[in-house]
Amino acid sequence: MDIVLINPGDRRQIFQDLGEDYSAIEPPFWIAVTAAYLRNNGYNIAVFDANAENIAPEETAKKVNALNPLLTVVMVYGSQPSASTQNMTIAGKICKALKETTNSKIAISGLHPSALPLRTIEDESVDFVIEGEGPYTLKPLIDALKGSSSNLANIPGLWYYDGGGIKNNPRAPLINNLDEILPLAAWDMLPMEKYRAHNWHCFDDIVNRLPYGAIYTSLGCPYSCVFCCINAPFGKPGIRYRSPEIVIRELDLLVNKYGIKNIKIVDELFVLNERHYMAIVEMLIGKGYDLNIWAYARVDTVKPENLKKMKNAGINWLALGIESANPDVRNGAEKKMRVKDIKNVVRSIQEEGIRVIGNYIFGLPEDTIETMQETLDMAIDLNCEFANFYSAMAYPGSRLYDIAIKEGWELSKEWHGFSQHSYETLPLPTKYIGAKEVLKFRDEAFHAYFENTGYLSMIEKKFGRHVKEHIQKMTKTRLRRKLLEE
Repeated sequence: MDIVLINPGDRRQIFQDLGEDYSAIEPPFWIAVTAAYLRNNGYNIAVFDANAENIAPEETAKKVNALNPLLTVVMVYGSQPSASTQNMTIAGKICKALKETTNSKIAISGLHPSALPLRTIEDESVDFVIEGEGPYTLKPLIDALKGSSSNLANIPGLWYYDGGGIKNNPRAPLINNLDEILPLAAWDMLPMEKYRAHNWHCFDDIVNRLPYGAIYTSLGCPYSCVFCCINAPFGKPGIRYRSPEIVIRELDLLVNKYGIKNIKIVDELFVLNERHYMAIVEMLIGKGYDLNIWAYARVDTVKPENLKKMKNAGINWLALGIESANPDVRNGAEKKMRVKDIKNVVRSIQEEGIRVIGNYIFGLPEDTIETMQETLDMAIDLNCEFANFYSAMAYPGSRLYDIAIKEGWELSKEWHGFSQHSYETLPLPTKYIGAKEVLKFRDEAFHAYFENTGYLSMIEKKFGRHVKEHIQKMTKTRLRRKLLEE
């Protein structure tokens, strides 16, 4: 065995009781596509999805030891950019178990390791850290371990030990030909029967959340929102695309071989390049599949004239980064939109039968209790079919992290404390209020929104009484917070 790729995860630690029934279990597309690339290049490869299998680090290490690979790579990504950091706690435990149990060389890659490569190699039980996208590093690293070359200094994006010290090589160039390096993913190497869509994604058919697929049609984002870490593996803002043809071939495979209807388009911003996303939409309409797709958009990238076709293609949900109602707070996060524009775009989306999930952030640098209340009031007024309420976090790889380090703001001492739902969650303070006030407001806002009679009436009217009761059951789960108990 040349290489084993591992997807780490600890749903209980990250989501508390919400991980049992409400959160998604997402297929690790980046691992599946990396596996396909390496397999296409003749390497003998295996994949373990420790998150989906819900197995302990020690059990993962035993499975790897039975295969005796030259290299084991723990790939720390997650279902959204922030999930990389929150998964570092369990990833570190897996690396430690691998080091104690196997003879394999151990590498760690992903968004968080790319954002903090030096700290990662110093803190974790690994031989290598891969900085950047990965494929152009993994291929020569495997070759070196197989003996064709012992010179690690020529492997791009590699951090390693040499003579007792730590060395690192310049990053690999960014992938230009995504269709070659991101081929059809190796779905056959994943436990496809275990993946589950978000509860809200399936409000139209909530008893059928399995199976679930997730694909990229592009990499990166051209924007530089202060709170976002999406571009850490790429080194700079920018976006590159897979061809619409290979995207459709991927969807054909998921639909026809695995019977998948519920699909997430993982792109940080799918609704951006009209020529790209509408080509995919037109092809999907031609296929006539009965899909339930969700994707990310910005308020200022949505074009109302495209929404009818998007709905016909099976795009039933759009997630919008609304963030804040207050223009000073929002502009500080580089999101320059008017509340009126936000409302008009949300309504135009809903008029075509597409559901909206609004994403809001409490605790941005300019926030006060009053501005956070403005945001909650706007969210209740918009009454989107679902909403995510986040506390502002200084995710490694974001400019907020750099600011937090410079200003000496207190950050979580445990990586899973960067999870929005964990017991150890520690958000940022703002210029005016403390982290405890931010977290308390966020948690109360969640219940104020989902227990609101206007929201529940809308849900019952659109989706039925059983979905309303599902929401009511969800809101009975109260997250424990260490910060609020102190």
